[in-house]
Amino acid sequence: MPACVAHGAGDLRVEELPAPLPGPGQALVAVRYGGVCGSDLHYWRHGGVGDFRLREPMVLGHEVVGTVVSYGRGATGPAPGTAVAVHPATPCGRCPECADGRANVCRDTRYLGSASRFPHVQGGFAGQVVVPAGQVRPLPEGLGLRRAALAEPLAVALHSVRRAGDVAGRHVLVTGAGPIGCLVVAAARAAGAGRVTVTDLLPEALGYAAVAGADTLVRADGPADAGWPAEVDVAVEASGAAAGLDTCLRLVRRGGVVVQLGMLPPGRSPFPGNLVVSREIELRGAFRFDSEFEEALALLAARGEFDGLISAVVPVREAEGAFALAADRGRACKVLLEFGGG
Repeated sequence: MPACVAHGAGDLRVEELPAPLPGPGQALVAVRYGGVCGSDLHYWRHGGVGDFRLREPMVLGHEVVGTVVSYGRGATGPAPGTAVAVHPATPCGRCPECADGRANVCRDTRYLGSASRFPHVQGGFAGQVVVPAGQVRPLPEGLGLRRAALAEPLAVALHSVRRAGDVAGRHVLVTGAGPIGCLVVAAARAAGAGRVTVTDLLPEALGYAAVAGADTLVRADGPADAGWPAEVDVAVEASGAAAGLDTCLRLVRRGGVVVQLGMLPPGRSPFPGNLVVSREIELRGAFRFDSEFEEALALLAARGEFDGLISAVVPVREAEGAFALAADRGRACKVLLEFGGG
């Protein structure tokens, strides 16, 4: 079966790997679509994401959907042939974080296509993938596989908005209009935000934010009178740039909440810490998601505008071109790889 494998910085290969067999408690899924995520791009370009570095070849991908093929001994779930999305996380279920209901920050989790542990957890950009049976979710009625490929990043966005607290009727700022930032816009809208302002350097990216439901679009390098709000109630930093965090902290009101969602570059990142103190700003991290996955599937089934965020569907054999397109934010928002499954 074809698989998209990162060997190091700038070294992405489509290789033929043996098709897997499901073991006890596992499900075998034929992958149809896989969404190219920012972390996949970092592994391809830089050989790592944040502090997680490639130490061996790794199949990329954690945003995958397809159809159930079969189950291993003792495993049950949706019938073979059922269209499903794959929850990419396998928390340990034993650590203090899991016991506290925060499995998304489990200290011993396994996550598809992640180099956070060694040996790495191989990802889902392959013709077939084996996962614990409990990680497959049947699609709600009316939701096709193509749009369902957004479930994982939308769950990330929903979790970040949940970390912000009640946003109903509030003015929310989102810095960064990449795929995740645009999905944060949609998540904030679904949570009842009164107004959503989005900043980015690229007008094309801001166009996608408008599709997602943003009210105000601001060029991040624009002048002070270019639509910048005087202040906001909540800010979500989705660019992964220190400048974005700086913007969030300077524009959020006193006593407001800033959620850091984007992964900052490794090492130390400067930020205006004195503002956190003098304005009693609450700075919160948001990492992955947990129960929001089911919520994401339901939201995708209910709203068709998400289709406008999918820029291209590219055959896996052309993976390098797909990655290059996904990395060009002037040309694309979310790019999907297409496999033969389903």
